[in-house]
Amino acid sequence: MKEIDVNFITAVLGLYDDLEDQGIILVYVGKFNHKITKMFTALTEDETDFHNESKTLKRRLHHSVVEILQNMTKHSTELFTEVKFGKGMFLLGRKDDTYYIYTANKIFKSEVPKLSQAIDLVNSASLEELREMYKRQLKEGMLSNRGGAGLGLIDIARKTGNILNYFFLPIDDEHEYFIFKVEVDSRPIQADEKFASEE
Repeated sequence: MKEIDVNFITAVLGLYDDLEDQGIILVYVGKFNHKITKMFTALTEDETDFHNESKTLKRRLHHSVVEILQNMTKHSTELFTEVKFGKGMFLLGRKDDTYYIYTANKIFKSEVPKLSQAIDLVNSASLEELREMYKRQLKEGMLSNRGGAGLGLIDIARKTGNILNYFFLPIDDEHEYFIFKVEVDSRPIQADEKFASEE
């Protein structure tokens, strides 16, 4: 019988304490597919029920989780392998009555400029401009090669009224990690609200 690796367990418990201090509810690292998405949406629903959240917040959070996980799969490098689902990290937290979602997945460096431009465009738009962007993409079929990640980004911004935060972490000469963060709360979204990045 193997002995317990105390150093490893200590490190894990330390990480657990850090995550708990940050209000982390769920951390998942692995492969993503339809079943995983359904599991996460069910866990999210249980969490919002436990905190007796408003219908508005529940709806926004559910929508964001689904769109983000679909977006992860579409933009994951692993999608092009023989295994037809994405791989990455999903993190859900709650702090000060606001939920936040972090994701991380590997993409090709060649995708960075296009993805950055798309998110910056969404963040600089007003609510009305986002509505028009959404309608135009539906009408003209201006979708990404992977089936509508652009629409997903627009819809998340429309439904949450919050900035889409992101950055890229270099891995090697061909790949980077795409780190994405969305905050979800129940505050009213103003019609003239801009999604410009904070200084």
